[in-house]
Amino acid sequence: MSENKIIKAIKDKGKTLEAEMSFFDHLEALRWHLVRASVAIVIFTAVVFYYYDWIFDTIIMGPSKSTFWTYRMLCKIGAALHRDGFCIDKVNIKLINTEMAGQFTLQINSALIIGITLGVPYLIWEIWRFIKPALHDAERKAATGFVFYACVLFFLGITFGYFVITPMSINFLSSYTVSAAIQNLFDIDSYISSVATLTLATGVVFQLPIIVYILANLGVMTPKFMKETRRYAIVVILVIAAVVTPTPDMLTMTVVSIPLFVLYEVSIVVAGLVEKRKIKKELDFEKGE
Repeated sequence: MSENKIIKAIKDKGKTLEAEMSFFDHLEALRWHLVRASVAIVIFTAVVFYYYDWIFDTIIMGPSKSTFWTYRMLCKIGAALHRDGFCIDKVNIKLINTEMAGQFTLQINSALIIGITLGVPYLIWEIWRFIKPALHDAERKAATGFVFYACVLFFLGITFGYFVITPMSINFLSSYTVSAAIQNLFDIDSYISSVATLTLATGVVFQLPIIVYILANLGVMTPKFMKETRRYAIVVILVIAAVVTPTPDMLTMTVVSIPLFVLYEVSIVVAGLVEKRKIKKELDFEKGE
C-alpha cells in the first residue's frame, strides 16, 4: 500500500515538473518573440532618428501649418460649395520649450513613438506566431487573415486620425480662449502628446471590428445587442465629431462621423457572421449525432 502511494507521488511529481517545464518553455518562447519585436522597433526608431529633421518639419509639425493637406482640402470644399468658413488661413499655435534638455528628449521620445507605431504590424505578427500553435485547426481557420486585417485597420485609423481628427482638434484647441487677456503658448511636449494621442487613439478605435470579432467568438458580444445600442453609439459619435470639428457646420461634422458610423456597422456585420458560423457549427454537430 505504501509502495503504491510512493509510486503515485512520484508520478504526480513528474506531471507537476512537466507542467512547470512547459510553462517556462512558453515563457521563453514569448520572450524571444518580444525580443525580436523590440529589435524591429529599435531599427524603426533609429531610421526615424536619422531622418528626424524632415519628419519633424513635415509630419510632426504638419497639422500646425495652414498649408497642411487637410486645411487645403477644406478650403477647396468650401470654394466648390460657395460657402465661407472652410478655409483655415492660419493655425494660431505658438510652441515653446521650458526645459534645458527638452528638445533633446523631444527628439528621442517622438522618434520612439513613431518607431513603435511603424513596428506595430511586426509586433502583432510575432504575438500571432506565439498564439497560433495553441489554437485548434478550426480556430486557426477562423482567425485567418487576423494580422492583415488588424494592421490594415490600424493604419487606416492612423491615417484618419492624423489627417482628420488631429488637425481639426489642434485648430480648435489652439484657437479656443476663455478671455482675450490669456495668451495661448503651448509647450512642445503638450503638442507632441496631443498629436500622438489623437493619432494612435484613432488607430486603436479602428480595431473595433477585430475586438467585436473576438468578443463575439467568446459569446460576449452579439449583433442583436449592437443593433439595440446603435442609438447610443450614434449619440457618442456625433458628440466626438462636434468636439473635434473646427466649425459648427454640419458638413465637417459629417466628414468626421461617417467613418465612425461605417466602423460600427462593419462591427455589427462581423458579429453577425460569427453568430451564423456558430449556429451552423451547432447544426452540423447535431446532424453528426
